[in-house]
Amino acid sequence: MWDVALSPKPDEITEGNNNLDMHEYKPMILRLSQKLNTKIKAGKLTEMPLDENPYADWSCGLFTADRSQYTILSNTKSLYSCVMFGKCITDDSRFIERALSTIREFIEDDGQAFVYQKFIAPSRSTVSFTKALNRTVTGSMNELVMAAIHSLESGEVAPHDVGFYLNDLLLSAIATKEDRGYGKPKEAFKALADRCQSSDNGEG
Repeated sequence: MWDVALSPKPDEITEGNNNLDMHEYKPMILRLSQKLNTKIKAGKLTEMPLDENPYADWSCGLFTADRSQYTILSNTKSLYSCVMFGKCITDDSRFIERALSTIREFIEDDGQAFVYQKFIAPSRSTVSFTKALNRTVTGSMNELVMAAIHSLESGEVAPHDVGFYLNDLLLSAIATKEDRGYGKPKEAFKALADRCQSSDNGEG
């Protein structure tokens, strides 16, 4: 069963865990849209800054395509995304189970199993539901949702496969100086590993 922490306190997270690195004791953050929060009855949401481990911070939204409900799960920092069916998910426990399973399966199928095991798996024992990070992330996710709807309604495409299409799109919100104004979620997601490794090694 998942231990859902709606508003964890910093001392509750770190107390007694001084010998662990941050990926081992930091909770996983799932940022819910208002529509999704209403559907799964997660309660009042609080604001939280971006997780120190960017791989453990995901933004989630509910949308409809061709009269079916879907949920988009986007890594908040890189906008790397996957999509799952939204049907039959009516409470927070079921949502956590399905969301974490979908993220794991997609990342592994995308050839990044190491990233999941190293940076995400240690955080999944505790999950915090929070509000969206900012309008930039929300706006970019709206772009991804529109692209997902187009993909799902244009042919027989499984939700799992839609993620590969979304992660190859060009988005201005994740562009670096080398990207000339636009970046791809898949490349941005992979680049996070270097930052996390540097953090583990004590580099600035």
